Amino acid sequence: MAAPGAHAAPGDVRSALDGGRLGLYDARDFRVAEGACADCGTIPQALWYFRDDVVAVPAEKPSGFARERTAQDDVRGWLHAFPDGDGSRPPLIWIGSPQIVDAGRLPRDVAASPVAGRFGYALAPKIAANLSYFDASSARHFDGRALKMRGRTQDGLFVARTLWPLDYALDFRQPALRPLGSQESLVSLVRADGGGAREPFAARVLWRRDAGAAPGWAGRPVLAFMLNGAQGDDDEAHGGHFAVVTGAFGPSGEWGDWLVDNFYNLDAVSEKGIIASTLPMDAYLADLNSGQAWYRPSYLLVAVLKRERTAALYQQAIGRVYNHFYRHDFLYRHSIANCAGISMQTLRSLGWAIPRQGPTSFAKAAVALPFMAAKDASLASGQQAFDYLAAERTDLYPFAAFDAIGRDLLGRVAAGLQGGSRFERMLAEDLDAVVFLRIPQFPSSRAFGQAPVLSMDDYLARVPADKSEWKIIPVAPRPFPEELRDRGVPADRTLPSVYATWAWGAFIVLAAAAVVCLLRRRWRTARD
Repeated sequence: MAAPGAHAAPGDVRSALDGGRLGLYDARDFRVAEGACADCGTIPQALWYFRDDVVAVPAEKPSGFARERTAQDDVRGWLHAFPDGDGSRPPLIWIGSPQIVDAGRLPRDVAASPVAGRFGYALAPKIAANLSYFDASSARHFDGRALKMRGRTQDGLFVARTLWPLDYALDFRQPALRPLGSQESLVSLVRADGGGAREPFAARVLWRRDAGAAPGWAGRPVLAFMLNGAQGDDDEAHGGHFAVVTGAFGPSGEWGDWLVDNFYNLDAVSEKGIIASTLPMDAYLADLNSGQAWYRPSYLLVAVLKRERTAALYQQAIGRVYNHFYRHDFLYRHSIANCAGISMQTLRSLGWAIPRQGPTSFAKAAVALPFMAAKDASLASGQQAFDYLAAERTDLYPFAAFDAIGRDLLGRVAAGLQGGSRFERMLAEDLDAVVFLRIPQFPSSRAFGQAPVLSMDDYLARVPADKSEWKIIPVAPRPFPEELRDRGVPADRTLPSVYATWAWGAFIVLAAAAVVCLLRRRWRTARD
């Protein structure tokens, strides 16, 4: 750490749900609970994942689910029954900490000796599996900056778990309207400056309905789309990450309390402590262990709305999807049900026909299956290659999902649509502005990341040709308790590679039979 310096008195410590908002909701609509809560209305499968952590659970009307339907069939059926939503709340929100400091400043020496005011500061410890952490460069980055912190008081100290810069609030007088130029695109914005990991926070208004009006977005609801970049120390993480966000601007442009719907593999223990969940933006980006901003740059595309109805519909729908996910009604699969795929499928189930890009190549997929199976002496390797190459690219690549949504917002939706679904018409009527935010990586002992890849060719160009040279961070499995499993639910979606394997098997059998017939015929001809 840097040498001790002058300590600023910390801000007031309050309960995490005392005032303020959680996304579109009043925080008072929830209560703080331990994951082992016995009297919460949230399903036990969801609570099991947070049994040693702190969550906010709705006081009433948590999201439901239809046991007899798959997750997306459930969303479509629910939307038909409740076209304006049912007012339900997320099954749980992972807040991680019971208390908040609204405007604190870390001492240069975060050794947490008591300071003027009621509390001194300490940092939550690094989890054992995490490969990097807050260091002297982090201390310099946050020195003198006002921070919103999530944490808890212990022995007269406030132990901070998240560090959120308050200067990230969007000044409504800035930025000026600056549409994409003729040589610009969302792809070029993300890729600028190598992804912008070391660049300052930046905001840019790409479209506004009334170009001459002052923004005046205090209290305005948003439906936003998060793209996280590639990590600098993990060759399996060049694809980045994707999430959908809902919330409303604070009175001074604050957005740290927006809710992020974050999907991760539940069957593996993240080395950073990440658990798939709905959680506040400041925790999603700035948690000292699991925060995305600690290990890669991020990009946020914000649809500023006149009314919250489309954002609320998404948040209510994804709550149902989470219930199916926590119950293991479907599994996280990197090719067809990853962070981008689950989010995009839900948006499409609500009626937003985001243009598809198709697979990378079915022909390449068909060849890759036997080639990789033979090369690696592993059928699973061949099937994985097939599934990646045959997957819809906006479901597979976070960057492709982000770009497709952005182009549709700035094009078809901003133009007012002609026809379209009810959801699309509401989105077009309510869309007031589209804002692009670039969020840098927080300095730490971790390597700086970069922009994510957009295609399989991008990916292969970035990683070593020899897979044995890849930097891979191993993770431990997290078995799901059998007693929490419901075996009466519809079967999960079958991977396309399974059908391709059957097709190749049938082809090989038929080809072998044809060869045998041909040899027999020649043998008979030669004998006669």
